[in-house]
Amino acid sequence: MQVSQAVQGEDGVGSALVAMATQLNLDLLAGMGFDPPAASPNDLVVGVVADDDGALGRALGRLESALAARGPGGSGDGGGFDAAPPRSVGAAARRDGATIAFVSTPGAYAFVDAMDALQHGLHVVVFSDNVPVEQEIRLKQEAADRGLLVMGPDCGTAVVGGVGFGFANVVRPGPVGVVAASGTGAQQLLGLVDGAGVGISHCLGVGGRDLTAEVGGASTLAALDLLADDDATEVIVVVSKPPAADVADTVRERAEKLGKPVVLALLGPGRPDLTAVAETVVTTAGATWAPPRSWPSTAPRTGPYPFVRGLYAGGTLCDEAMLLVSAAFGPVRSNIPLASAWALGPDLQAEGHTMIDFGDDSLTQGRPHPMIDNSLRIERLLTEARDPTCGVVLLDVVLGHGAHPDPAGELAPAIVRARNVAGARGRDLAVVVALIGTDTDPQRLDDQARALRDAGASVQLSNAAAAREAVALVRDGADG
Repeated sequence: MQVSQAVQGEDGVGSALVAMATQLNLDLLAGMGFDPPAASPNDLVVGVVADDDGALGRALGRLESALAARGPGGSGDGGGFDAAPPRSVGAAARRDGATIAFVSTPGAYAFVDAMDALQHGLHVVVFSDNVPVEQEIRLKQEAADRGLLVMGPDCGTAVVGGVGFGFANVVRPGPVGVVAASGTGAQQLLGLVDGAGVGISHCLGVGGRDLTAEVGGASTLAALDLLADDDATEVIVVVSKPPAADVADTVRERAEKLGKPVVLALLGPGRPDLTAVAETVVTTAGATWAPPRSWPSTAPRTGPYPFVRGLYAGGTLCDEAMLLVSAAFGPVRSNIPLASAWALGPDLQAEGHTMIDFGDDSLTQGRPHPMIDNSLRIERLLTEARDPTCGVVLLDVVLGHGAHPDPAGELAPAIVRARNVAGARGRDLAVVVALIGTDTDPQRLDDQARALRDAGASVQLSNAAAAREAVALVRDGADG
């Protein structure tokens, strides 16, 4: 995904696709105007639409550099290509003596690689999404039989002994262990806990479906046991979007028996938000809590602000915001609704208060995740700017390894344009951003915050605080 984005960023390149030759990607290639080649998912396909030969040459040069930088050995100088790379996870395990495998192949193919990892004695991080739930259950049964841990599928974030997997923030070492059935929920906790000066031992992502009735919390329970036995972990926190009630009860029962303090961040009506949970974790670890920082908007707030529209990259952050907004105003429509009656139609047309999770599996098939590519959210931001019923736009901007290297560089100009579009129609558009990250993330948190603020957005390090600010804008007509 990042290679495709790098190639497409060249001047004169209209579109680019660098991907496995799955049927979906071959269909995307056809949509770009190419005749798809005879290829299998083991092949790499490249499609570039450029203005002229010069632009095409630059694009291909960028492609070669990007691929070489990711070659075996990681040096980018070609030195690692002398030895033939292993062709299976098991072969890699036998060669390198690894203890964890990272699987990020498309969901239709992830099961085979993950099972290969388990059968060779490896814990496995399954970054892939769109893995059938039946396969997830089978993988976790295999892991339980072997005393191993499956992190995922759809494990967006994990940190093991300071090493990040997927979309991982840079955090200081410390006593807090995280079990996360949520990628961005974990990142919110990592950012808030690290920002309070408390470090992380491990963050074990278990996949967004782990606490559903079908999966039964299999990896959550295994991760709790692992952290209970880990000398570096003194406080444990479990974070999840709203879980199945019976599974939540099982997790509570296991937590009470661990012998270490366990803080539960199981989102739901009437339960603490993630910022409140972070405060509990920090104080339980013996540190002093301070409210997360914020950067108020430089733009005047003139109101009125009829409805809130959330354009989220993170599903748990979207859930948290919907819980807070619905508690104040009632139904919030969504593609991941809190109640089935609040579901959006397939066209995702906004109705009243509306929030969309652009990272949902249905919106990431064949395209980069919105933490890497903001194009879908920018398009929707401009749509909302033209809608007179939209008063406040809520956005999350998630930093860390794997995420866009400069999200504010894309979003800040789009926010300025959206506010100008609304202004030309005689109304103010308030934009509130939940900025998720740490001071040591590669995107430089303070720089991101200032760029978004200077574009007219209000910036909060707490997603809950951002949602409450949106509620206040709607309720009061203007903030401050």
